[in-house]
Amino acid sequence: MSVAVSIRLPEKIIHDLEALANTIERSKTFIVRKAIESYLEDYADYLVALERLRDKDDEITSSEELREHLGL
Repeated sequence: MSVAVSIRLPEKIIHDLEALANTIERSKTFIVRKAIESYLEDYADYLVALERLRDKDDEITSSEELREHLGL
């Protein structure tokens, strides 16, 4: 089920959004939806990483150890 959301954006963003929509032949709604989905996924990853950084019991692997483990 979809729910309508209303937001106010600066004219420059609207202009860029319309230009992109025309270029890729997709709706502005499609682009905004994809941008929000991407942001939410990235932010969730950020929160996991931050939680792991704060966890004193979580072992930290150096880049050298990781390369060795991967055989690089």
